Amino acid sequence: MIAVIDTSSLLALVRYYGHFDTNQRMYSFFKEKISNGEIIILDEILNECKGTSKGLVVTELDFLTDKEFLKEFKLPVRTEDMLAPAPTRFLNQVENNFTTPRAKLLTPAQFEVQKSEFLKSADMRMIIYTLNRIHENKDLDIRIITEESEVSNDNKAFKKIPAICKQLGIRQQTLPEILKEYSGIDLKIE
Repeated sequence: MIAVIDTSSLLALVRYYGHFDTNQRMYSFFKEKISNGEIIILDEILNECKGTSKGLVVTELDFLTDKEFLKEFKLPVRTEDMLAPAPTRFLNQVENNFTTPRAKLLTPAQFEVQKSEFLKSADMRMIIYTLNRIHENKDLDIRIITEESEVSNDNKAFKKIPAICKQLGIRQQTLPEILKEYSGIDLKIE
């Protein structure tokens, strides 16, 4: 199983579960899963983590800023020049299937600016990375991990990750759902 993890899930991990990790088992578990490529950290996700909640994620998961660790395991995964499989078809989906009713209220120029920002966003890079991995290997067990909900769109012109994943047939889970699937991690209150 490969999990492409979102900033929201990493933030939830350190905020809500980190306090119970007194023996550093979860810290070590996530470090191992990230180093062996089972949990994917994309460049844009790491950048968001550095600027979200005063860098709480990279403070608590300090290996994410350890230059030697990052170099040894070739992290984070670079997405800057990544294109979706069938780019023309994908752009049509972005314009026609991934928009919210709010997009219709924008002028053509405003829509193009927001579309450009959306395509460069960490959310879209997660989706494009996952689509590329699926394109390379149809049998690959890969999913996107996010705490976003399908319905909340924060009055934005484009849909949230879960809604887009549903349209593209990409498996999506929350952090608690994926933690249940991992053996080797046991969260309990004593």
